[in-house]
Amino acid sequence: MDKKFLPYCQPLIEKEEIKEVVDTLKSGWLTIGPKTTEFESLIAEYVGAKHAISVNSCTAALHLSLIALGIKSGDEVITTPFTFASTGNVIVHIGAKPVFVDIKKDTYNLDPEKIKEAITPKTKAIIPIHYAGQPYDVKAIMEIAKDHNLFVIEDAAHAIGAEYNGKKIGTFGTTTCFSFYATKNMTTGEGGAVTTNDDKLADKLRILRLHGMSKDAWKRYSDKGSWYYEIEECGWKYNMTDMQAALGVHQIKKLDKFIEIRRKYASIYNKELKKIEGIIIPYEKPNVKHVYHLYPILLKNYNRNKFIEEMKEMNIGCSVHFIPLHLHPFYKRTFRFKKGDFPNAEWVYEREVSLPLYPKMKEEELKYIIKCIRKLLL
Repeated sequence: MDKKFLPYCQPLIEKEEIKEVVDTLKSGWLTIGPKTTEFESLIAEYVGAKHAISVNSCTAALHLSLIALGIKSGDEVITTPFTFASTGNVIVHIGAKPVFVDIKKDTYNLDPEKIKEAITPKTKAIIPIHYAGQPYDVKAIMEIAKDHNLFVIEDAAHAIGAEYNGKKIGTFGTTTCFSFYATKNMTTGEGGAVTTNDDKLADKLRILRLHGMSKDAWKRYSDKGSWYYEIEECGWKYNMTDMQAALGVHQIKKLDKFIEIRRKYASIYNKELKKIEGIIIPYEKPNVKHVYHLYPILLKNYNRNKFIEEMKEMNIGCSVHFIPLHLHPFYKRTFRFKKGDFPNAEWVYEREVSLPLYPKMKEEELKYIIKCIRKLLL
């Protein structure tokens, strides 16, 4: 194969998406309008939820979920330190306290037993993530939430299309928050969505995402709309645009195909990399459908940073997911976290490498990556 650089992730945008964006630009509807509404219907139908509210990021989806559910200053929200900054930051933004709980060493998802130990009278919600596209222990965490009257705000940034006991992620929590960032399993460039089965909550989320206005642009400026609106809440400018949704209406139709390719490539990685003593391959629980947003391996005895640099020299891009939040300066300074607080998260982080995995990648490129790994570790 040629020597082109293989990034760890790359979106697959085809002619249907390009045509849809061009048609949207010509239509005059650039912001929230008919394409956004169509995309929301497709998301809701796909995950089996009553409502899907599109927003400009998964961060916005998480933030609005906390606000709409009445989480406030002084409350506590349990989540994982093994996640991207947004999961913790949104808790801080509303004045609540992020309470981190360690992960399990097999799935890298929250440990339900440790959640029980962290609950206090101030605990109001749990934000579990579906790390790398593998659902967390839904049954255990939902039972804990029910027993303690807690909201569950699912961070499903990695997990659209994933399944738990044959049911798609999107309706288990009070809300489920998805990301459609450029590296995700489907993309709108930037963007996200909240799904819920709660009618009143959905109405509130729709109002909060657009300044707290009673009507969005589609309801105000379409041929059936009215110019009059009221500010019902002090909201945010978090809406998705029709240009983004134009990508999404075709990406979601291709999502199952994308997932099929990801799972096929993951199975090839699994088959070949499990032969290498120095690698721990991802574990997939028997009752879930892992959608492999990431393919994270753990290196047993090889320096992780050296491995990444050596792969880069062979034109292969790798990444790391994630530096645990409690090790970042802000969280250490603000909440007095320190190294050693969450040993499982630290143990995984010190060894984790995310290998390239995306539908645009060719099978020969995948085999080249495996060949290079074997060269380094055997």
